[in-house]
Amino acid sequence: QVQLAESGGGLVAAGESLKLSCEASGTIFEINHMAWYRQAPGHQREFVASFSSSGVTNYADSVKGRFTISGDHAKPAVFLVMNSLNAEDTAVYYCNANGLSTVTPRNFDVWGQGTLVTVSS
Repeated sequence: QVQLAESGGGLVAAGESLKLSCEASGTIFEINHMAWYRQAPGHQREFVASFSSSGVTNYADSVKGRFTISGDHAKPAVFLVMNSLNAEDTAVYYCNANGLSTVTPRNFDVWGQGTLVTVSS
């Protein structure tokens, strides 16, 4: 089985920065794609940023220019540097990964437990 462990959440003031980390472990053969999503109170989970095995990155419009995603598929891990945080960024941030496992079923698509980011205005 594949597990994801997120870290780095916390309470920051508006305008400050935070770095989230997500490390994958378990029966991993290869990872194709890792991403960050977030869910604010009373809202649906939404896409934040993604990082593919080929190095392609994508961002939600709301975080472009402020957030940077990077990855290390050798670990494997994905990171999210969040700058210029504002109150609207307050949410539980979830890591997601998909790829191939060394055991059946081969395909996996897993989520972490989430890490809370709170931005005070």
